[in-house]
Amino acid sequence: MNGSFLDSLANRGATPALEKMLSYSEARLAMISENVANVHTPGYRAKQLDAAGFQRALRDALNEKGTDAHKRLDVSFGDQVVTDATGRLSVRPTEVPVESSLLHDGTNQSIERQMAMLAETGMTYELATMLLNGSFGSLRKAIRGTV
Repeated sequence: MNGSFLDSLANRGATPALEKMLSYSEARLAMISENVANVHTPGYRAKQLDAAGFQRALRDALNEKGTDAHKRLDVSFGDQVVTDATGRLSVRPTEVPVESSLLHDGTNQSIERQMAMLAETGMTYELATMLLNGSFGSLRKAIRGTV
């Protein structure tokens, strides 16, 4: 088997979308952990990633890609999410706007909101991991010739 055949198999179906979901979720988890680590840092401004915006961008990219296994899945959403020249997802959190309510110490975040985002993002990451594992399991069976 040559590389282009395996690339073609890996770029079909849900695999590219699941890979993008994992990359985004990983970046969002890192951002949340930074926010939590700085929850008591006076003047710290929380970072944000718009999950709904990413989901819309992913849906639009899937619609644009269609069923063409040779076309790369390019997801972009403003300044927060861009697919680079190598096809990797680049995620850049933005600062929560100053218009948001500030607490007495000058921060703009609550630990409760961060924990809710952590739970939501963790479930998304786990689901994408399980689905991707199933996809690769099917690919392994196809390569081995087993059912």
